[in-house]
Amino acid sequence: MTMQTQTSSKATIGAATLVAMIGIAIMVVTGHVQAATLHDAAHDVRHATGFPCH
Repeated sequence: MTMQTQTSSKATIGAATLVAMIGIAIMVVTGHVQAATLHDAAHDVRHATGFPCH
């Protein structure tokens, strides 16, 4: 059972690292995009998913 616990811990750490890297990448990209471009992209996604936004 010790091997399963170690493998599970490594998988959890790997998944958490990947999620953190994706989150940081999203923050960096959105931080450098102009506000109008970001707004338009979010607006288009809302319309594509059928979510009313106005």
